[in-house]
Amino acid sequence: MMRGHLTIATRKIARLLTGLLFTILIVPLNAQSTRGSGQYYDTSHEVTLSGVVSRVLLRPAPGTIMGSHILLATVSGVVDTSLGRWGLQGKGALAVTPGQQVEVTGVMKRSENSEVFLARIVKIGDKVFRIRNEYGIPLSPQARERASEMGEKGQSL
Repeated sequence: MMRGHLTIATRKIARLLTGLLFTILIVPLNAQSTRGSGQYYDTSHEVTLSGVVSRVLLRPAPGTIMGSHILLATVSGVVDTSLGRWGLQGKGALAVTPGQQVEVTGVMKRSENSEVFLARIVKIGDKVFRIRNEYGIPLSPQARERASEMGEKGQSL
């Protein structure tokens, strides 16, 4: 009688482990294909815009991407440029004021209500500020500090 009880419990555990194994194998495959498709940020679609900063927004306007933004006046019109959560914060952060001439490299994306330019690199004069990595992920102040330390030691960024 005890033997039959163990067999049922063993079958239930085996089914549970099989289901978990199947889930573990399927979920990463789906996650990887979404990220690999480059739907969020694709460096092959990068462009460089030049213009004058007309406004600095520490908080996003309703319906736009989280983080700080600058409004960049270009020859084609005003472009809402996302600097991410940490673009204006911490050591090595971008220091920008209205009226400054800047050059921004990034990708244009459609937000809920409008288009927004995701800045990856911002140049002001001879200074270069890295805002996002090549995958479009905003760089934290700690990541910027590590990258600058590596650059000072002669390693590439």
